[in-house]
Amino acid sequence: MKPYKIIISGGGTGGHLFPALAIADEFQSRYSNAEILFVGALGRIEMDKVPKTGYKIIGLWIDGLQRSLSIRNLIFPIKLFLSLFKSIAILLRFKPNVVVGTGGYASGPLLFMASLLKIPTLIQEQNSYPGITNKLLSKTVKTIAVAYEGLERYFPIEKLNYTGNPIRQTIADTKVKTAVGKAFFEQISGKPSLVILGGSLGARRINQLIATHLNTFKKYGLQLIWQCGSLYYDQYKKYQSDTVKIMPFVSEMDQLYAAADMIISRSGAATLSELCCVACPALLIPSPNVAENHQYHNAKTLVDRGAALLIIEKDLDRDFETVLIQLLDVKKQKEMTDHLKKMAQPEATSRIVDLIEELI
Repeated sequence: MKPYKIIISGGGTGGHLFPALAIADEFQSRYSNAEILFVGALGRIEMDKVPKTGYKIIGLWIDGLQRSLSIRNLIFPIKLFLSLFKSIAILLRFKPNVVVGTGGYASGPLLFMASLLKIPTLIQEQNSYPGITNKLLSKTVKTIAVAYEGLERYFPIEKLNYTGNPIRQTIADTKVKTAVGKAFFEQISGKPSLVILGGSLGARRINQLIATHLNTFKKYGLQLIWQCGSLYYDQYKKYQSDTVKIMPFVSEMDQLYAAADMIISRSGAATLSELCCVACPALLIPSPNVAENHQYHNAKTLVDRGAALLIIEKDLDRDFETVLIQLLDVKKQKEMTDHLKKMAQPEATSRIVDLIEELI
């Protein structure tokens, strides 16, 4: 039998790319001789990260429409036309059994052309409020895997499969003990650890907030592991102390989650799926600078189930310390932990690959 061939398109952000890589790894583990090809957008994160994992990737010259008047909008139709043409060429040359999209600029033209060519297609939607690309693709793709319930408002119900979000296997399978995680990050024994997550590049407003409230954290007896982001490390490293550990980036996320007694974080879909699996109480501060405000909708899904706390950026100065006190409440922490465990979907990647097998 010929080896299966699969094309996966996902990227632009880690939130789209990490699920794509998780799906690829699971498929490869089931079919070791499978041929897996990634298709991404030139100049985006996937063009650098995917080759480092050993997978091949081809780039399309494509990006999104800008919200403001921009010269990039004038050339968007040209980029779209060329990306559609190149997608046809890739599909005819590679002859995949199935094409999978996890979001990002390249997934639009590729999956649209795959559907026209009658190649089985699946999209995986990470957010509780889908973006415009997946809404459009939902009309032509065969199967849709979603991370949240209730998305029949946006997608054809007969195509929907509630799977959860794929997360990094090191986190889904983690056996790291709290004491080991705390020792790894040189935390003081017996002192609660608050982890700050702003994404790999960092979050400017969250960093400003933490710097302003260092005395507040000291007052409540907290020690910090502050992942400030590579863009901001030089600005904030001066605050390093015995109780404040500042890092530009953390690769050992399984150790970090084990060390955390509570977390302050953005609310990207991948991060929230990981938080559910590790069941760590969290205060979520959605980024207001994302399409369709999906980080707010993601966070609200957890908050409505009693699984997290939420502050929007414009209310931080007014509400932060009040909500921090709620986060420190032991009874509230227990309540959030219980609800997070109920929402966890550690088998999401396996379920999605099951769907891919059905399509094949």
